Amino acid sequence: MTTISANVPAPKGETRFVWRRVLVIVGYALLIFFAFIEIAPFVMTVASSFKCEPAISAYPAAFIPVLPGVQCQGTAADGSVDRLSADEQVSGATFRPTTSGYDRIFSEGDGLPRWFLNTVIYSVVVTVLRLVFDSMAGYALARFKFPGNRVLFFIVLGTLMIPGVVLLIPRFLMLKQMGLLNTYWGYFFVLGADAFGILLMKQFFESIPKEIEEAASVDGASRFTTFFRIVLPMATPALVALTIFSFQGQWNNFMDALIIVGTKTELYNLPMGLTILRGSGQDLQFDLILAGAVITTLPMAVIFFAFQRYFVEGVSYSGLKGNVGLLSSFFFRQPGPFPPCRERGNAPYAVGTGLKVNSHEWG
Repeated sequence: MTTISANVPAPKGETRFVWRRVLVIVGYALLIFFAFIEIAPFVMTVASSFKCEPAISAYPAAFIPVLPGVQCQGTAADGSVDRLSADEQVSGATFRPTTSGYDRIFSEGDGLPRWFLNTVIYSVVVTVLRLVFDSMAGYALARFKFPGNRVLFFIVLGTLMIPGVVLLIPRFLMLKQMGLLNTYWGYFFVLGADAFGILLMKQFFESIPKEIEEAASVDGASRFTTFFRIVLPMATPALVALTIFSFQGQWNNFMDALIIVGTKTELYNLPMGLTILRGSGQDLQFDLILAGAVITTLPMAVIFFAFQRYFVEGVSYSGLKGNVGLLSSFFFRQPGPFPPCRERGNAPYAVGTGLKVNSHEWG
């Protein structure tokens, strides 16, 4: 008896399923690869901050610490300074950690606590000022119709197209004429508002239905009451995005601090203070630089992991709804995306206000 076998092609559905799994695996592999590329420099920075200076230069890729720890230098029998070599500290991908860099930065960096306090002051105050002034300016551009409204909008929009470095010298000359160089007030005056925040808030306010404000006006609410008690609470997503970008930008702001407070050491922020600790020329002290970089980064890293959800939502909102909606409203005169609405039976009230608006509750 003869058996005849034939190659039966796989069903289309099964082939499609196999290709889909292959694409998923390749996609995850690419994501892991790029995530490793992004994380590796930070891991190497933290690991190298616990190495001695010779090991940092010779073996930067060693990132696994193993106990016991070591001291970078000691005193030999003849009284000379005995420095630990790179080979004595590093073995393959492992190294014996030391806190020498951190000990030196806290002993030699007398101004570090002051620089840290200045960074907190700059970041918090500038963020609060931008939340206030950017939201008010954005609301004025979105709601008030006055002669020159579009011209003013063009001017604000045009400032985003100017490189920031071009504005450094005019800012310096302006602050010098006003006598505000090397002062907190000069820093706050220059950075207390920005065009990006104004345009971001303007776009969100245009997406809020005007009927809500009209209902508040009918009930006797003033323009300020309507703005602060009704409109502004509804703009929480835009405010969160603005807070994230403002605080993060000011925490790492080096160039503006260099121009505004660059000749007064006690007003330095952390990025400016690190330039003093690092040395210069052939005397670059990598252990101090990396230890200072970790100290500077640590607070922002803690804040990011604690409020990760808000960071992701804020970046997503500003990157998609803000910019796309801004272009659509500018070119087509159409408002951006509307906030979500929820039905509430036959009682149409605005959230938290008791104001009747159409047949929806806007949140």
